[in-house]
Amino acid sequence: MATTTESNKGRRSTAGGVLVAATVVTGLVAGLFYAYANNVMPALARSDDRVYIEVIQNINDVIQNPVFLLSFNGALLLTAFSAWQLRGSPRVRVWVFAALVVYALAFLVTVVFNIPLNNEIMDAGNPATTADPAAVRERFEDPWVAWNVVRAVLHVVAFGLLAQALVLYGRHGRSGRQSSPYLESATGSSASR
Repeated sequence: MATTTESNKGRRSTAGGVLVAATVVTGLVAGLFYAYANNVMPALARSDDRVYIEVIQNINDVIQNPVFLLSFNGALLLTAFSAWQLRGSPRVRVWVFAALVVYALAFLVTVVFNIPLNNEIMDAGNPATTADPAAVRERFEDPWVAWNVVRAVLHVVAFGLLAQALVLYGRHGRSGRQSSPYLESATGSSASR
């Protein structure tokens, strides 16, 4: 019996660790896009066209780094793995699965809308020699900002769903039932039969 209990505790802590990691990384990504929507893009809106294009191009170069890519992709993968691990806990899993769906939508918004706009502004070339920087900016700014707000909201919702799953997991454990130290100590005893 001790081996089964230890095995269940190990699986519980692994599932909990993955859920915590998914929640933290999703929160980091949500915070990044929130900061863009709330601070970065409004500040850049004050810049002239050439400076705007140059800064956006620099951001696009810098953001493609291993830490961001690991976080952005890792949040999706960790959430999916957490949903799989919690398949026996419907009370918690429903929240994780909802977060996975919402995060996948945010991921799709990024891939379908924001990245093509980023590529287009990168293809504009050197802002100092661009013939019509106002036109380049006009094609980019409003659509990119709007889609960024959409993905920021989706990421925040995914984070909230994972946070709720984490609360339920802490309260009810992997089984989805209310747990108590008394009941856990009685496991395997004649009182639990």
